[in-house]
Amino acid sequence: MIRSVFGASVQGASHIRNGRECQDSLKKVVEESGPVILAVADGHGSDSCPYSKAGSFAAVNVFCKIMGDYLETYAGQQEMLFTFLKREGDTKIAQEIDAEWKRRILRLHTRCKREIPLDADKNKDKGAVYKLYGSTLLGLVITEQFLFAFQLGDGDIVKVSEHGVYHMIEGDKILGTETHSLSKAESWKKAITLIRKREEKESMPVMYMLSSDGLANSYRDDDEFKKTCMDYYILLKEHGVKAVSDQLKTWLQETSEMGCGDDITALFAYEVPQAR
Repeated sequence: MIRSVFGASVQGASHIRNGRECQDSLKKVVEESGPVILAVADGHGSDSCPYSKAGSFAAVNVFCKIMGDYLETYAGQQEMLFTFLKREGDTKIAQEIDAEWKRRILRLHTRCKREIPLDADKNKDKGAVYKLYGSTLLGLVITEQFLFAFQLGDGDIVKVSEHGVYHMIEGDKILGTETHSLSKAESWKKAITLIRKREEKESMPVMYMLSSDGLANSYRDDDEFKKTCMDYYILLKEHGVKAVSDQLKTWLQETSEMGCGDDITALFAYEVPQAR
């Protein structure tokens, strides 16, 4: 099997007009012939979250660091790691991500010498600090034996093959523009995870895509979004990774301009059979 990993973030069309930086972040950790860790985060970008770009950057780094540590700890013992993640993915892992993100945010806030608000009892209000950096988080770990997906907040993690397009996690649909956030107290309780073993004769090529909500929100409905996912898959099959990677930013920018105007991030892992 040959795996290619690539992605891009673009500043939303409305953010360009308003002079607001892109609030999305992405990160990939690729071991040659080994596991892959993908992460995408979407900073909230509202006036009440002025540092959410830093929050999303911290989020993707936290996910990759924590999952990378587990992969190293269980190196050569993927069956044991699978069992652990199946049992603890939406509790212990989610709690670790929540706690580490908040620890890094407090450290960053202090290092930047930013004021820490006080609550009604004149105590330091850590919750108010976290809100300034609010972000969602999507994560995916791909190994030879299993897939582990993590989602807190909006965005999409999809798998595309000859059999079609499906959401690996059906995220909570929240009314309006509100979403679950790492900045909220006990955010881990809102995390959704999925773990499943890979099929021995899995259909290939196969494409995995993590995308911030700016992509799906640029289409009329989920069917149109899925059609776009399939279009990317077909382009990869017919024209190759380099052709798609080279044009990805342009296509995402056009999607934002014609769609919701939000920042868009898309991160891909594309697998094809090893030539014999």
